[in-house]
Amino acid sequence: MSTGPDPALLDRQLRNYLGAYPERVQAQVRGLLLEDRLAEHLARKYPGKHAIQGDAALYDYVQGIKQAQLHSTPPVHKVLWQNKMDVIQNVLGLHTSISRVQGGRLKAKAEIRIASLFKTLAPEFLEMVVVHELAHLREREHNKAFYQLCEHLLPDYHQIEFDLRLLLLQRAVAGA
Repeated sequence: MSTGPDPALLDRQLRNYLGAYPERVQAQVRGLLLEDRLAEHLARKYPGKHAIQGDAALYDYVQGIKQAQLHSTPPVHKVLWQNKMDVIQNVLGLHTSISRVQGGRLKAKAEIRIASLFKTLAPEFLEMVVVHELAHLREREHNKAFYQLCEHLLPDYHQIEFDLRLLLLQRAVAGA
């Protein structure tokens, strides 16, 4: 009787979460999953929890990062936790700009929504997603300039993003 994940399902999940990474990296992660060591590794690396639970606290947190790092970008008018985001499709946060005509002028309001999943995760993961969404205020597309900005705002951005992918992968495999 096998207690580990189904190999075909595991390979499919690895492609979903780590498909852009080299096979060597995917093989290391596969080994950690098969040995049931990935969750322990991530818990050791990211032991903390944050206290940001309400929309007002999240708004203040985002505004603090924006004021410290991106004060010249357009204002963010609304920030809130979003309960119904499709994490499987890599939607961890959402930035929108709502345009309205007021008189003869077009007014745009920026909104950021963060998946409620981040309420229970380490503060590093929340910071990474917030930085990602704030970077979209300056760079709309996921291009080289966008990722350079993310890394400027959060020097460990790429490592934290990778570790978040590992966490989501581990949860997907454990929930299967």
